[in-house]
Amino acid sequence: MRILLSNDDGVSAPGLHAMAAALRRLGQVTICAPEGPKSGASSSLTLYRPLMVTKVADGCWSVSGNPADAVKLAVCEIMDGRPDIVVSGINNGLNTGSNVLYSGTVAAALEGAQVGVPSFAVSRTFADNEDFRAEARLAARLIERILARAPRPGTVYNVNLPPGKPRGVLVTVTELKPYVDRYERRQDPRGRTYYWLRGEPPRLPSRNGRPTDDWAIAHWYVSVTPLRRDMPDRDLLETLSGAIPAQG
Repeated sequence: MRILLSNDDGVSAPGLHAMAAALRRLGQVTICAPEGPKSGASSSLTLYRPLMVTKVADGCWSVSGNPADAVKLAVCEIMDGRPDIVVSGINNGLNTGSNVLYSGTVAAALEGAQVGVPSFAVSRTFADNEDFRAEARLAARLIERILARAPRPGTVYNVNLPPGKPRGVLVTVTELKPYVDRYERRQDPRGRTYYWLRGEPPRLPSRNGRPTDDWAIAHWYVSVTPLRRDMPDRDLLETLSGAIPAQG
């Protein structure tokens, strides 16, 4: 199996290389990741400057762009053919709830879904500990199990890991309630005002009978949420079609 691995923490991030080591028992791993941290980049592409690619080691490249750039370049130029799966992570920090809209980790996996391969975004609860080996082994086992039982080309499996030993694994939905955002207002040494975004995630227990990803993590479960790029509001399609007459 040909595995493309990326992230949004940068090509030197320990979570990336722990994930690579765990995935090598499943197949051949090619790493293509941003040259530095790109958290919050979402699916943004580099359009107004050239992208530089550096071979860091055998099977490992860095890209002077965003996570989406790295996956696109790997699929189009670096790999000899399309990967069988794309994995993004391990990210040091959760990508649950509204974070999936901003996450570079999820965005890298979504690029894999766009080319029609099963893709996985893997994140853990933020910790100062840089030993990701236990999380990587757990994630690799979970990826192997999903591929054996429920592979879905074009789908992203958004995997989030709680701190410590999990109580189990839950299939979840994305928490839709946004963060309670606030900004810390500060002044730099020259007296200029700047702002630092902070926020607290919601903890709603369920939506449509399914546990939410945030709730699962708060109760020490691994959360697995299937995501797709298909975004139309299907409940509104017929109503909107009737309200807006077709032009002749």
